[in-house]
Amino acid sequence: MAIIVGVMIAQVFARYVLGGSLIWAEELCRYLLIWQTFLVLGLAYSQGEFVQLDFLSNALSKRNNWIVRAVIAVPILAFLALMAWTGADYASRFDRQTIPAVDFIWESLFGRPLGLSIGYVYISVSVGMTMLALHVVADLIITFRPDVLESEKTPSDPNSSIEISDDRQN
Repeated sequence: MAIIVGVMIAQVFARYVLGGSLIWAEELCRYLLIWQTFLVLGLAYSQGEFVQLDFLSNALSKRNNWIVRAVIAVPILAFLALMAWTGADYASRFDRQTIPAVDFIWESLFGRPLGLSIGYVYISVSVGMTMLALHVVADLIITFRPDVLESEKTPSDPNSSIEISDDRQN
């Protein structure tokens, strides 16, 4: 993010102070933002930052909640696998195309284009989907504990006892 901000500040400075434009700035920032987005997907999932409807999970016991989450994880993982495979396929189709912004910068500095494949930008989809899938599986493994699968005592269970403590003094 710091690189994106730095390049955008340089772009604004060049455009409004120097009267010229950095022709590579917008493209470079776009590619960096794409990579940043896909790299942060797994972290956002593990932090609970995705939109979630939890009215059903709040009504279920821990055991049933975990079972529902495990069942829902199957199509999610299938979708992520499909997206990862499709992203890799797409990246391989364009592996001969180079990134113009990087070529321009490299040629300005060293006299010849670098020839970095745009496939490195497109492969970010596969990397991000794979990392997100790993986070989904890790979340299921971490929350899978023997006490989750055992039956729980609920307040409606006559064998359970509920202790209510009142710290107020009368």
